[in-house]
Amino acid sequence: MFTDDEFAVLMKELDQPQIDGWEFFTESHGISIYRLYNEESGLYEYKIYGTLSDVLPDCSADVYMDLEYRKVWDSYAKELYEKEENGKKVIYWNVNYPWPMSNRDYVYKREMRELEHNGNKVWIVMAESTECLSIPEKSGVIRVDDYKQSCVLTTDGKQGSKAFMRYYDNPKGMIPTWLINWGAKTGVPSFLTMMQEACRGYPKYLESRNKS
Repeated sequence: MFTDDEFAVLMKELDQPQIDGWEFFTESHGISIYRLYNEESGLYEYKIYGTLSDVLPDCSADVYMDLEYRKVWDSYAKELYEKEENGKKVIYWNVNYPWPMSNRDYVYKREMRELEHNGNKVWIVMAESTECLSIPEKSGVIRVDDYKQSCVLTTDGKQGSKAFMRYYDNPKGMIPTWLINWGAKTGVPSFLTMMQEACRGYPKYLESRNKS
């Protein structure tokens, strides 16, 4: 689905952030964010570096991949599921936007690999927009067809996770670019905080799911 070279490029970020040409954007709660301007869209692509201090990387990876659990802890996920078409799995994701903006939805492919780097296990997830004829666009919902996200997780050497994310999407529609860029500044750290809390609650969630 994705190439070995693409995963290798992401792995490099663990040793040395690849930020030549990137602009430092903000730092919050131990998370550093850099951005790169996209002239075609007027938007930015982001690189995020940080740690989840009390969550192990295998748990972080499981939470990141668990779509059913995502619907529990992420209030923005209105609809989220995986389906198979022509032997390939794709994910549909409908995201709640605040009134009066229209919701956005995504159809994307995703792959996770567990690799080894400097004697430590590394979890890398790559996701990218794709087409799926059996998931047509919905009335009143704007389809995002330019979306990429990558996540790299490994141990921080203690009881936490060292994390790197790369993210870009173009939500289209009549949203001012300044508002989108402001949302990235506040939304990325808050998402990681939400995910950290979700990781803490994951064992209890699995226990209740296995009982039902």
